Amino acid sequence: MKTAAYKRILLKLSGEALMGDHSYGINRAVVERIVAEIADVTRLGVQVAVVIGGGNIFRGMTSAEDGMDRATADYMGMLATVMNALALQDAMRRGGLISRVQSALRIDQVVEPYIRGKAIRYLEAGKVVIFAAGTGNPFFTTDTAAALRGMEMNVDIVLKATKVDGVYDCDPKENAHAVRYEKLSFDTAISQNLRVMDATALTLCRDQKLPLNVFSIFRPGALKRVVMGEDEGTLVEV
Repeated sequence: MKTAAYKRILLKLSGEALMGDHSYGINRAVVERIVAEIADVTRLGVQVAVVIGGGNIFRGMTSAEDGMDRATADYMGMLATVMNALALQDAMRRGGLISRVQSALRIDQVVEPYIRGKAIRYLEAGKVVIFAAGTGNPFFTTDTAAALRGMEMNVDIVLKATKVDGVYDCDPKENAHAVRYEKLSFDTAISQNLRVMDATALTLCRDQKLPLNVFSIFRPGALKRVVMGEDEGTLVEV
């Protein structure tokens, strides 16, 4: 049997990924399908950590652009990620996966605080660890939180789940001849502003030589194919 290419991964899920075709909130069927994909990967013996966004409930940057204080808006966005993390954990429970939620903001009655050593022990025990509330600081995105937690957890790769099946040389929605990059360097992604992740996250991954794969979470089996090292999405590395 072919073995997985990675032993420990960090999956970055946007809040929008949980919406499916809804305009707001959480699409239960979509969440259950994502959980099934994660379960397939864990059955390979791969340790899985997840960083979850909150854009399906509240977008801090959008609210800041509308006049809200940016720090306040970002904290509200962090709370939205905790809500998503709890929904994901509940879906994992129903799907037979054992998971733990750790939050960068302390909400002890609801979720555990982020403790690095504890999170690593959970991963080693085969539990899925869901990281909520970003970095716990305003002005930082959940992309940056994914890069940071990925490095702290000593993962082999960060996987960014999106709505498109990789990084293209132009917008595939606007140009039918757009070409998907199979591989890409961090320097190219940053210099060409390809919007793979925000610049802070990309720089962190580049400096620590932590590879990144951008793929579509809506393609059935895509997560498993990435973990198996197949040509899925776009691999970004030094």
